[in-house]
Amino acid sequence: MCGIVGIVAKSNVNQTIFDALTVLQHRGQDAGGMVTCEADRFFMRKDNGLVNEVFRTRHMKRLLGNMGIGHVRYPTAGSSSSAEAQPFYVNAPYGIALAHNGNLTNTADLREQMRKENLRHINTTSDSEVLLNILAHELQQIGKLVPTADDIFTAVKAVHKRCTGGYAVVAVITGYGIVAFRDPHGIRPLVYGQRETADGLEYMVASESVALDISGFTLVRDIEPGEAIFISQEGEVRTLQCAESAQLHPCLFEYVYLARPDSIIDEINVYKSRMRMGVKLAEKVVRERPDHDIDVIIPIPDTSRTSALEMAHHLGVKFREGFIKNRYIGRTFIMPGQTQRAKSVRRKLNPIELEFKDRVVMLVDDSIVRGTTSKQIVQMARQMGAKKVYFASAAPAVRYPNVYGIDMPSVTELIAHGRTDDEVGEEIGADWMLYQDLDDLKDCLLAGNSSLKGFDASVFDGQYITGDIDDAYLQRIDDERNDSAKGGSKKSTTNQNADLHATIS
Repeated sequence: MCGIVGIVAKSNVNQTIFDALTVLQHRGQDAGGMVTCEADRFFMRKDNGLVNEVFRTRHMKRLLGNMGIGHVRYPTAGSSSSAEAQPFYVNAPYGIALAHNGNLTNTADLREQMRKENLRHINTTSDSEVLLNILAHELQQIGKLVPTADDIFTAVKAVHKRCTGGYAVVAVITGYGIVAFRDPHGIRPLVYGQRETADGLEYMVASESVALDISGFTLVRDIEPGEAIFISQEGEVRTLQCAESAQLHPCLFEYVYLARPDSIIDEINVYKSRMRMGVKLAEKVVRERPDHDIDVIIPIPDTSRTSALEMAHHLGVKFREGFIKNRYIGRTFIMPGQTQRAKSVRRKLNPIELEFKDRVVMLVDDSIVRGTTSKQIVQMARQMGAKKVYFASAAPAVRYPNVYGIDMPSVTELIAHGRTDDEVGEEIGADWMLYQDLDDLKDCLLAGNSSLKGFDASVFDGQYITGDIDDAYLQRIDDERNDSAKGGSKKSTTNQNADLHATIS
C-alpha cells in the first residue's frame, strides 16, 4: 500500500504535491518523495519519514517546476531503507521519474529480462524500479527524439504485456508531461481531476479522490483498469485503453481499511460502504443471537467507527467511545516486526474504564490481520472490568497472503489461517467472535456501484485473479518477507538517497 500523486499546473506544484501527500499519509508512513520538473531539469527530494519530516522549507525551495509527482510508501516489496524511497529516476530516454502503488507478481522474471535481454541494471530490491526500467526500455525502443502521446501509450501497452500484479503508476517525462496508468484488473485505485485557474485548467492524478479535494480539484473520474492518461506539460489531456483484456476487480481491503472514508473509489463512496458493513454486522448478530446481551458497542479507532455506529443504531444498543487514540502512533499491522507492533498497541490506545465496567461489550474493528492488536485490546477491556467481551470484524477472516501491494505476505502470521472463527475468538480471548460474511461485504460495495463484476478478495478466499500465483510463489514471498526476514534486512540499511534534493540534470 502506497500513495501516489501527479500534477500538471500553470505554476510551481511543490506545495500542491506536499498537501496531497499529507492527506495520503495513511497509505504509507515509512518514506516520502517528490520529483518536480522545470524545462528539461528534474528536482528530487526523498527520504524515510512522514511527509512533514521529509520536506522542509529548504527542500521545498529547490523543488521547482509546473509539473511533478509524489509518493508515500511503506515497505512491501523491498526493505524499509531510504534507498527504496520513491520516486525512482532514469536518465534515458528523455529522463523519467516514476512512483508506484502496488506489487508486481513476476518481478523475479522481469529482473532477469532486464539484465539479460534489455541490458539494464536494477539497483534496489524494489519492483517499482523494475517497472520504471521496463517503461523506459519500451519508450527507448520507439526511438523518437520527441515522443507523442500515442508513442507513450504504445510503451504502456508493452508494460501491460510484460507485467502482472496490481499496480497504479504515475511517471513524469522531462519536458513532455505526466503519464499514469492502472493494471488491467484495476486492483489498486487511481483517479484524476481538474481545477480552473485564471491561466487555464490544471490536472491531478492520485490514489484517492481526497487528494484532489484538499487542493480544490474536481474529480473527473477513475482511471479505468488497463487505461493510461497522458497530460502534456502544456495541459493537453489524452486517455487510451492500453490493455488487451481489462476488467475491473478492485481490492476489497481498500474499502474495509486502506482508503480514507472521505474518498470515492470506483464510484463507491467509502464512508457509505462502511456504514453498510455495520448494518450487515447487525443483521448477522440478530441471525446468530437474536436474544443477545450486548450492553454497549465500542469501536477500535479509527477506521471501524463508521461501521460500529451503524451496527449500534440498527441493534438499538448504546454506542460509546471506549478508547482514546494517540494519533502520533502509526498503523500497527503494517509496522515491520511483531515486537514493534506489540509495543505500539498500548501506546496507541488508552481505555476509558467507565465504558467497560460491569458491561457486556461488543468491540468492533475493521479487520483482524495478525491479531496482535485485537488480543491486547480484549485484555484491556477485561482489565477495565467488562463482564464479557465480544469482538466483531467488519471484514471477513483474513486467511491468505496478499500479493498485490499490502504487507500481509506471510500466511504463518495471519491469525485466522487454519483456524475457525471460534478458534480465533479463543486465541484473542474474546467470548464471541463475529466476522462479516464475504458475500455481505461484496453486497455493501455493489450497493454503491452495481456495475462491478468482481473483486480482488484474495486475502479472504485465496483466489488470485492474476492467475499466476501458486504455492511455490507464496512460499517464496513468505521466506523473503516474513517478520524474521524483515528483521534481518534492516541491518544492511544504507542512506545513499537520504538527501537527493540537489538538481538532477
